[in-house]
Amino acid sequence: MSVKHAISRGLELGRSVFQVGLLKSGGRVAAKLRADRFRVGPSVRTVQPQAFLPSRYRYYRTTLKGLAAQLQSAGFRRRFTGGSPRNRAVFLAFGLGVGLIEQQLEDDRKSAATCQEIQAVFRKKRFQGPPKPFLSGYKLEDYIIGNQIGKGSNAAVYEAAAQFAPPKESDRKCSLVQMREDEVEQETCRSLTCCSLRNFPLALKMMWNFGAGSSSEAILKSMSQELVPASPLALKQEKEQITLDGHFGVLSKRVSAHPNVIRVYRAFTADVPLLPGAQEEYPDVLPARLNPDGLGNNRTLFLVMKNYPCTLRQYLQVSTPSRRESSLMVLQLLEGVDHLCRQGVAHRDLKSDNVLLEFDSDGCPRLVITDFGCCLAQGDSSLQLPFNTVWVSKGGNASLMAPEVASAVPGHGVVINYSKADAWAVGTISYEIFGQQNPFYRAVGLESRNYQEKQLPPLPSTVPADVQLVIQLLLRRNPNKRPSARVAADMLHLSLWGRRALANQDSAGMRKLAEWLLCQSAVVLLKGCSGPSGNRVEAELQRSFLSNLDLEDLRTAVGFLVYGREQRQAYILSA
Repeated sequence: MSVKHAISRGLELGRSVFQVGLLKSGGRVAAKLRADRFRVGPSVRTVQPQAFLPSRYRYYRTTLKGLAAQLQSAGFRRRFTGGSPRNRAVFLAFGLGVGLIEQQLEDDRKSAATCQEIQAVFRKKRFQGPPKPFLSGYKLEDYIIGNQIGKGSNAAVYEAAAQFAPPKESDRKCSLVQMREDEVEQETCRSLTCCSLRNFPLALKMMWNFGAGSSSEAILKSMSQELVPASPLALKQEKEQITLDGHFGVLSKRVSAHPNVIRVYRAFTADVPLLPGAQEEYPDVLPARLNPDGLGNNRTLFLVMKNYPCTLRQYLQVSTPSRRESSLMVLQLLEGVDHLCRQGVAHRDLKSDNVLLEFDSDGCPRLVITDFGCCLAQGDSSLQLPFNTVWVSKGGNASLMAPEVASAVPGHGVVINYSKADAWAVGTISYEIFGQQNPFYRAVGLESRNYQEKQLPPLPSTVPADVQLVIQLLLRRNPNKRPSARVAADMLHLSLWGRRALANQDSAGMRKLAEWLLCQSAVVLLKGCSGPSGNRVEAELQRSFLSNLDLEDLRTAVGFLVYGREQRQAYILSA
């Protein structure tokens, strides 16, 4: 046997023995470490890089380094003190193999420390609050109510303005006729509401109260899911104390502010008023004092939010976003879903009607997830719902329920895991964003409970290959093979801004990527509120990405992208 072959066998032997033996216990430590140190949520404490490894793992790494050095030095000693060349070569190669693995672990530690440092910096950057904070607004009389702007299955939404901030007179009249012909398609959604948005910057959502009773405590308890995106000052202090003291039930958890999640500025109960269009649009939900045939209760819940120009569905009906804008819109939905998942909330009713849209100063669409009436927001943040009876609600829109939710059958010990259900829904909405029919609506006719992945219609050839890969992965039937919203978002981030770092990148080595992350962090900090191209939406996405960095999620994203590119190259070569 040649010395070269012996060294090769020794390297393989070193890796195998180490992975089967030494790494078995180390893997458990590393897995526990990742779970403890990389879990992201509001209560996570930033860990300094020097305290990254527990003491027993540091001892394990020191021992491993010592073992590699001893084996290598023993190999050199044997080389000069006797023994067969074959045994000396194998022994030396074994030590080299252990040393190479130690180097890989050291690189991983440095990459993880880099991610931790970047994450700590951008976690301090706070996201949006109310446009203009106000101290009042806990009564219906505090608002001027305009026309109806939306109606759903459980609420009606009206434009509103605060009484203590009277609406400003418009400087000019808005009319589609006044616009240039080449701007009609792009500006329709904004122009229809631009005057209303100036006069009525807020939206007032009036919930329909059928069976919650008319006491404030009962209403807040019954409709507490609507309060998940509420700001800390949304409820008046005494109401919040009554609701949270456990006597009337615990208020659902609240998510922190995020650019792609709606924010409820005020929430209060009041008598149901006779608003414009009520008798024609929803007479049955009115109380008997307003409609003798009405079935509603006298009081209900009101939510005050920002007024947005339109929904995503309305925008897509009149506009065709560019390829980059479409990719950014999918990324925004994934960032919003990831933010909810990290805080233990599953929306369970994602659809283009429940996504609001506005434009930043550069005209780039910003998407905001709204309508949390069907959300799952349990105290344990597990996103797992026991499904032991048909009376347990699985969520809202049945057409866009993930396969694991739609196919669930109630029974003893059955649990539905919603951790990747919203990410699957984003995959279906992506078809609409790129100008196609949603494959799970009647026009195409697929059913989430029994579709096959090969039945999914192809996306337009203009959709970037990496984006097509992300959508394809999100729509996998098996949730264990489906990426999380975080991994899918990381894939799009790398595809949009990290192409150079990925040029010669494999799924194992992360050194080049860590260097790119540091450069990207510096760029984002220097740019401030504007992204790399001066775009505010892009800046928000960059900050969200950097504040949620996780080495394992990033490595998984790289692995998916590398795999997808290898598959495309193989297909091109075979063709």
